[in-house]
Amino acid sequence: MGTLNHFSFGWLTPVLSYAMACAGAALGLRCTLRGLAATGATRRNWLLTAAAAIGSGIWTMHFVAMFGFAVDGTELRYNVPLTVLSLLVAVLVTGLGLTVVCYGRHRGLALLGGGVTTGVGVAAMHYLGMAAVRMHGGLRYEAGTVALSVLVAVGAATAALWAAVTIRNVYAAAAASLGMGLAVSCMHYIGMAAVHVQLDPARTDLGGVSPMEFVFPLAVGLGSFLFLASAFVALSPTAQERAGEPAEGEPAVEEVPAPAGRADVALDEPYGVDPYRHDPYGHDRAA
Repeated sequence: MGTLNHFSFGWLTPVLSYAMACAGAALGLRCTLRGLAATGATRRNWLLTAAAAIGSGIWTMHFVAMFGFAVDGTELRYNVPLTVLSLLVAVLVTGLGLTVVCYGRHRGLALLGGGVTTGVGVAAMHYLGMAAVRMHGGLRYEAGTVALSVLVAVGAATAALWAAVTIRNVYAAAAASLGMGLAVSCMHYIGMAAVHVQLDPARTDLGGVSPMEFVFPLAVGLGSFLFLASAFVALSPTAQERAGEPAEGEPAVEEVPAPAGRADVALDEPYGVDPYRHDPYGHDRAA
């Protein structure tokens, strides 16, 4: 049995991976809100962006955390096609879940169906990513812990989809993003707790690539996408703002009514009364 170390870089990888999950969740929630306020192709494009954000955030969280994973007695390498497939699965199942929830007619059933679909897909992404690992040995899993990780993934996905279509306040969305990031991180480490390694020194040809050759550049690229896209979405005006309506939390500008009994005062004058045109009693000096 190989000795596993999930924190070979200390708390750096858990904290950084959690930040990636939160960034993806925050961007995904924001894009979903924009999508729900739009129609037609605009709604579709916002939901596609949300799926890319949440899915890539979950994937980046997984592989950043995997940088801290080490096994005594063997190096770790990754199969490129399986690694890319795990990213595509994360994005596709998130998009499917958002579509089911946003276009479903019965909200409760849509949330349940979307949550189960997305949760199972996220778990599949995790275990596909683990299947991409190459080492001098093989991986075994505890069935009970694997089942628990899938349940956590389904619960986290359902909560994320509920938050995506329910939360409108920016502060509540930020809190939901932090909770979603925590749930995804818990699912990852529960899944990793199910892993056991049986070393096989006779296995010499590992194949694949090292994390620094492929996974690290891809994770950095996706992380950069998340932060740049977050800045773009945060700075771009909403449909409400383009229409000139006050944003949520902004005080509306109210018109000041003319004083009672002063119908002769023009309402279009600045501040209601011109002190040089009217005497102290409101009579027009020009009259």
